[in-house]
Amino acid sequence: MREVQPANLFLAGLVAVVGVASFAVAVTTGRADSALFFVALPAVLAAGLALSSGRSTHGRVFRLTTIALLLAAVVLHEGAICVLLAAPLVYLVAHAVTALVRLARRGGRSALALLPLPLLLAGGAEGTTADWRVHPDQSVEVTRVVALGPEQVRATLAAGPQPTGTRSLPLRLLGVPMPQHVHGAGLTPGDRWTFVYHGSSHGPGGEIVTEVRDAGPARVSWTVVEDSSITHRWVGMRDATLSWHTVPGGTAVTLRVDYRRGLDPSWYFGPLQDGLMHAGAGHVLDMLALR
Repeated sequence: MREVQPANLFLAGLVAVVGVASFAVAVTTGRADSALFFVALPAVLAAGLALSSGRSTHGRVFRLTTIALLLAAVVLHEGAICVLLAAPLVYLVAHAVTALVRLARRGGRSALALLPLPLLLAGGAEGTTADWRVHPDQSVEVTRVVALGPEQVRATLAAGPQPTGTRSLPLRLLGVPMPQHVHGAGLTPGDRWTFVYHGSSHGPGGEIVTEVRDAGPARVSWTVVEDSSITHRWVGMRDATLSWHTVPGGTAVTLRVDYRRGLDPSWYFGPLQDGLMHAGAGHVLDMLALR
């Protein structure tokens, strides 16, 4: 067994300090319910890695990158979902740069390996300003056929949404927060539906307040008037439209959600958020009892 070096002990101590401080902040701000998962677990993993030693250059890069990601998850708490989404990209860039630098150290033509580095830096600049973004406004559509008539669909919608413990696999794997309380009903313009996260009326998870903008015989649209939810860290809800029409076997219900992507670069986070938003739109249909 290899002896633990002083540098490893120092790094483990630093991780412990960050972990304890973040855990204390989570508890004092009313987030003890999730502190063990979002703070204690990544902190323990990071401390364990800090006490280990990488045997190769890429091994050391992997270890230090993982510690940095785990500490970011500790500090961001529920925002750890953003870290989890970004992790594959961070690992890719870290190991790619490491490989390029190792090639350059060999001298000669191998030094040309550093030429792609400016491209990597340019790619990472997307999102540094509000104007330097690629198609941040996106939308998703989910369609289901339900065994209800059009009038039954409208009556079901008028009753308003209800929380459900059922979540699709992507939402469960990533631990995406879902509304714990829902207030409101009705399809009259001006009616408000409020989705509250983490079980308190104005708790740390925040809320999304929507308002019926217009409603027709087979179409209803909502606009988001307030979004203080935890999910606002990576996606900004804008508005939604639900329409329906008769098809063989029942009624086809289509939910369209417009949103602003909160993470960059677009080529990486665009498809990821599109997939998560499709899953989220499906969850909304579950909350509306349109299964």
